[in-house]
Amino acid sequence: MNETEKPSGIRRIKLAWLIRLSKRTALVVLGALLALLGFRSYKAVTGDPLEPWHKYGPAELAQRDLAKADWQAYIDREDKLMEEVRQKVSLQMPREGGDLSNRYHPDSTLNPDRFERNWNRSYVMLPDGEPLGSVVLLHGLTDSPYSMRHVAAHYRDCGFAAVCIRLPGHGTVPAGLVRMDWKTWDQATKLAVREATRLAGEQKPLHLVGFSNGGALAMKYALDAVGDDSLARPSQIVLFSPMIGVTEMARFAGIAGWPSVFPAFARTAWLSILPEFNPFKYNSFPVNGARQSSLLTRSLQPRLASYARNGRAVEMPPVLTFQSMVDFTTSTRAVIDSLYSNLPPNGSELILFDINRRINYGPLMGARADIVLNRFLPPPPRDYTVSVITNSSPKTSEVLEARVPSGTTEENRRELGLAFPQGVFSLSHVAVPFPLDDSLYGIEPRGEPEFGAHLGAVSLRGERGTLIVPLDSLVRMSCNPFHPYVIEKIDEVLRRDLAQD
Repeated sequence: MNETEKPSGIRRIKLAWLIRLSKRTALVVLGALLALLGFRSYKAVTGDPLEPWHKYGPAELAQRDLAKADWQAYIDREDKLMEEVRQKVSLQMPREGGDLSNRYHPDSTLNPDRFERNWNRSYVMLPDGEPLGSVVLLHGLTDSPYSMRHVAAHYRDCGFAAVCIRLPGHGTVPAGLVRMDWKTWDQATKLAVREATRLAGEQKPLHLVGFSNGGALAMKYALDAVGDDSLARPSQIVLFSPMIGVTEMARFAGIAGWPSVFPAFARTAWLSILPEFNPFKYNSFPVNGARQSSLLTRSLQPRLASYARNGRAVEMPPVLTFQSMVDFTTSTRAVIDSLYSNLPPNGSELILFDINRRINYGPLMGARADIVLNRFLPPPPRDYTVSVITNSSPKTSEVLEARVPSGTTEENRRELGLAFPQGVFSLSHVAVPFPLDDSLYGIEPRGEPEFGAHLGAVSLRGERGTLIVPLDSLVRMSCNPFHPYVIEKIDEVLRRDLAQD
């Protein structure tokens, strides 16, 4: 063999090796996929059966209808949906010996229809006089407009017209999310903005407030409004635990539901089937919910990066974000890397709630919060302000604000007069928008249960297997001891925005 033939032979050997490796990799992936589908199918036939609220999903307005509808048309359809759920789910449940811990039982104290106001429904809060501006509030996945009521009421008290829409698929039955898609939520967001600007006027300040999945929708709208004169431009974005990024497993959640095309394996369309004891949030979680959130964030992240590269980010409004450093649902790193690293120096601020460093759990406490500060957060100066709410010292539960303004390296410290409650080691994804005295989620609720139970005030000490609900759904922190600080920061952006107006 001459010298020119040697490289060719080597290339053939390498090519054959790569082909064999590719085949082996494909077989491993196929085997893993079959194992996953087999496990999901097994769980489908051995797990809890599907209930009526898992099978029946009322028909929401389609995307094309939402694009043309006004607020009243949306409310009219919402009224029909609620009545359908009452007729086809609640009234079909046995009255004698029924499960009174289920929100859909007509006689349950948790049934939202029994409350003075059903906060699963869309609502508008108007100030006494002429609105100084408007705000659209967008709740999270499996959630309802209830989660935005405290912030909406504050905006109203500050003179803003507040519009909080029940995003399609929510507030009725968990099955409403089985066939929902994120583009329908996007159209509903635009509908809510049209109503908000109608109430306050197009020349007044417009704020978008988004919680979790609603945060992704708020950012999606803000990106769409850049360069589109048909869309009202927001002057401020406020985000609570925004879903800018989700876990890698959520990207492949749709695969887990493949066997559900066969009736015998319908249960595989669900990641979890739990008792529905929360009047304003689904406990059961369909596969499609995780898939749609993943699709939404995957459409959002490249656009944020593209706007930064192409110089269009300068047209974005300032963003104020409240984020727990430990968040099991969404990615704190994505908030930093995919959102804030792509924002211009326009007055944006990121507020991070640290863990309670007074509590020493030793090796039982993970290092996720320290990873956020030391690895994910770039060193100053930054194009945005960063405020960390952390213990004043390792010996006290009282907290301070450690703030590094945009464009500087100097840290300013300010005592807040607030503290971690006893036994609380961190906030959580779901806790950020709720005050301590929230009737449902607060750990210090006032008076009798306004909504059938004080879920946040449950103190768990006893034998496992006694409660009918999973312990992690009750142990998770569900309110924010630093809510007064949240309101203070919102007031700052309101004063700034109104002064510019």
